[in-house]
Amino acid sequence: MSDTDDTQPASTEVQAAKAKYVGFVFDTATFTVKQDKLIEWARSVGESDPRFTDPDNPDFQAHPTFTASLVSRRVLPEDFPKIGGPRGIDGGKAVVIHQPIRPGDQLKASATIADIYEKTGRSGTMTFIVQRMSFVNQRDEPVSTVDWKMIRNP
Repeated sequence: MSDTDDTQPASTEVQAAKAKYVGFVFDTATFTVKQDKLIEWARSVGESDPRFTDPDNPDFQAHPTFTASLVSRRVLPEDFPKIGGPRGIDGGKAVVIHQPIRPGDQLKASATIADIYEKTGRSGTMTFIVQRMSFVNQRDEPVSTVDWKMIRNP
């Protein structure tokens, strides 16, 4: 998952964090998909396709980025170290859709750390922490995966 072009060998601190945290579920959450929230999200991102804005459309469903708006209780594991600095900035999100999400779906999400890596940029060494939220519906079918990059820079 890391961007390998300008990554550097991981520090001992990052290696230890990867070994301890990558792949382990540290939080779970459940969400009921409500029609009005789907419409509100689609409009907020400037969508006009009736599949995402008109509940009377026979293929009405969540906008592909909808699950990026859903968060669990924790951003990182409770005892996660302050590697790379005490604060983080949003480094962007990537959403993969596995199948449509419909009003009334009951989503179960699990949060894991997908990767931790370092890069050197103009402002020095930055630590990237990739939090992954995996969503399944009420039939335990995967519907979406959201990767969120947090960048820490001292």
